[in-house]
Amino acid sequence: MQTSRLNNATFSGRLSAFLFCAALLLPAAPSVVLAQPAEAPASRLSATDWLNRIHLAAQQQNYEGVFLYQRGTAVQSSKISHYATRTEGEFEQIESLDGKPRKMLRHNDDLYTFVSERHLCVVEKRQNKDVFPALLASGSELMLPVYEPKLLGRDRVAGVDSQIIELKPKDAYRYAYKLWVDTQTGLLLRIQTLDSDGQVLEQLSFSQIRIGVPADKAPIVSGMRNLTGWTIVRPPVQPVDMEAQGWQVSPVVAGFRKIRELRRPMAARDAGDPTIPVDQMVFSDGLAAVSIFIEPAEKNTRKEGAGNSGATHVLVKRKGDYWVTLLGEVPQTTLQQFASAIEYKAPR
Repeated sequence: MQTSRLNNATFSGRLSAFLFCAALLLPAAPSVVLAQPAEAPASRLSATDWLNRIHLAAQQQNYEGVFLYQRGTAVQSSKISHYATRTEGEFEQIESLDGKPRKMLRHNDDLYTFVSERHLCVVEKRQNKDVFPALLASGSELMLPVYEPKLLGRDRVAGVDSQIIELKPKDAYRYAYKLWVDTQTGLLLRIQTLDSDGQVLEQLSFSQIRIGVPADKAPIVSGMRNLTGWTIVRPPVQPVDMEAQGWQVSPVVAGFRKIRELRRPMAARDAGDPTIPVDQMVFSDGLAAVSIFIEPAEKNTRKEGAGNSGATHVLVKRKGDYWVTLLGEVPQTTLQQFASAIEYKAPR
């Protein structure tokens, strides 16, 4: 099954922090709002309160640390620095510490990804706002109908006292999660994705963390301005009305809502051939996401099939003159349900 061209552009949510791919595309985020209402003592917060604190803390706290991504026997580490300012919003740097060097610099929604071995800098707008240690693109209200949150007790992560929260799915179409949250600030310190037997499919966790550090945005600003010697690429991405193109998807899985429709060009297999338009439709239940990619079948030798890596599953199907690829951090049965709901009628 040949899905590598799409995979580099489709891994979303929390995995984005590790992949640093040139095809990632990310929508605008509002400026940071630092003012917060007075909080109740941590001992009196409900699981829902903790989820909302996670959403705010990832944007509003200053923190520096190293976090690990574990899937099976594979482990990747990344260094992160995040600063929130009252007048200029968020500044962030994420740098891979394993494998080929990758570095991402961000100011609010402006995202610069540096691919060192190619002297390439990809400049784009960020799309996902749930990259670790963020969790939710918005508050908890979208996910509460399909997940049951529960407080499990206290623990320590990277030397920081934390509250453990369990998010148990109310059906078999999504995974369970365990979260470790800093009791003082609400910053997410660790998240585990669990299968129906409670086995860990993948994990993101800080191994080192300092919270409340002084803002040091200067290296980030300098890195985004000093691009001498780098080849600058600005991927052309545009919104698309896929229904007007003839595609209709009526999700049969409760809780998932369409949040995004985009079109991007992908390189053709043969050099010199024109780029291939690929349309993407993204559905989310507030925590898990499913992407549907549609591309012309002409001059494409892909095959139908399914596969997975950790919690991420992929399903490729042929529909008339198009290939349809479904990808998400959900069980394979969920992708099959989405695939059964896709209909195409050529526009007149």
